[in-house]
Amino acid sequence: MTIAADSGQHVNRALIAMIVIVATIGGFMFGYDSGVINGTQAGLESTFALSSLGTGFTVGAILIGSSVGAFMAGRLADNLGRRNVMMIAAVLFIVSALGAGAATSATMFVLARIIGGLGIGAASVLAPVYISEVVPANVRGRLSSVQQIMIITGLTGAFVANWYLARIAGSSTALFWLDYPAWRWMFWMQVIPAAIYLVTLFLIPESPRFLVLKGRYDEAETVLTRLFGVTEAKRKVAEIRGSLSADAHRPKLSDLIDKASGKIRPIVWTGIGLAIFQQFVGINIVFYYGSVLWQSVGFSESDALLINILSGSLSIIACLLTVALVDKVGRKPLLLIGSAGMTVTLAIVGICFASGAIVEGTLRLSDQNGLIALIAANAYVVFFNLSWGPIMWVMLGEMFPTQIRGSGLAVAGFAQWFANFAISVSFPTMAISLGLSLTYGFYALSAFVSFFFVWKMVSETRGRELEDMPG
Repeated sequence: MTIAADSGQHVNRALIAMIVIVATIGGFMFGYDSGVINGTQAGLESTFALSSLGTGFTVGAILIGSSVGAFMAGRLADNLGRRNVMMIAAVLFIVSALGAGAATSATMFVLARIIGGLGIGAASVLAPVYISEVVPANVRGRLSSVQQIMIITGLTGAFVANWYLARIAGSSTALFWLDYPAWRWMFWMQVIPAAIYLVTLFLIPESPRFLVLKGRYDEAETVLTRLFGVTEAKRKVAEIRGSLSADAHRPKLSDLIDKASGKIRPIVWTGIGLAIFQQFVGINIVFYYGSVLWQSVGFSESDALLINILSGSLSIIACLLTVALVDKVGRKPLLLIGSAGMTVTLAIVGICFASGAIVEGTLRLSDQNGLIALIAANAYVVFFNLSWGPIMWVMLGEMFPTQIRGSGLAVAGFAQWFANFAISVSFPTMAISLGLSLTYGFYALSAFVSFFFVWKMVSETRGRELEDMPG
């Protein structure tokens, strides 16, 4: 089955759909593995006797693996292939889920989560770049944005599973099936989607741009023929080879340095900046600590878990809106809108928290301010997932020229996950020492600065072929 793209080329719609669905299961696992920790913290703290700093490190342990996984994945993908590295990630997800649920010590749990983080880091950078390398330019942003929808779907799926298991068992720490506490089953549930991810990866082809990069031109033409037809396949192979001919050596990290100036290429700094600001606005505090956060301002555990589900559902709706707009409005305008919206909503949340009073060691808000904080926090989630959530991954997947795509992703992916780790691990301590108001004020300031970063540093990539991206 084929459809006519805007450029007149014919696209194998069924194969494109299968590629996008399978590749973004990695995004689902990314979201699920990240979100499952939200709702298990009471069990972890009681089982392993964790302090606030220990909780922060336990929650953030997955991010250590993610930063390493993201850095390694870009380089491994240039050597082993995009699909093969995603298969490795799927195996890591399975091992992590089994190990985290069965952990008998904090050390064993942290190790299992680091293993899962390696998979998350790899999946996070490879799914968008793989999709961007096989789909037409005129729908690339739309289809690459599906990655964020799947991430949020995975997060929401984890929230729903956690809420359901806690409700059936009585609480996250109560005994459940086979006399294991519910929080352990929250981790074990990940094995199901991870196994599906591994099996379905065998159904999709390798990236044709990777095949050209490795000199496997006939294989690349075969894949492109399946995607776009014989004539377009030959043209595409010639185009990709031409983009590499000026610097046709094996990709390496030193390619990120401009030979003429001897300095790191500006596009690399832009990628690093996008990656860091996406985390400095504090989005994963909502997803990692949402249950604890809302309980800390007076909501019950059940209500806090339901708020997580609400946030996840709103995120999916926002991402669907992004899919509809990204190839029409463009990447840069959506980033600017998101930065402005997040600045305002985060500031409102911070002001509401500042109005609260400490009662028996817990911050209590008035009914009115509690409602305003809840609305503003969910509006913030909408602005993020309308913009920085999906667009950052779209940009990283398409903004780098073919020769430096793997290396650029490695560095930017590492920066993203390292920033994620820093923000997530620091939150419990910041919330106690600075208070929630100043902590959210920092996130609001980061969103404010990100607006000017995008205005100055980010160039629009909408509708441009990957071979035409400036270096």
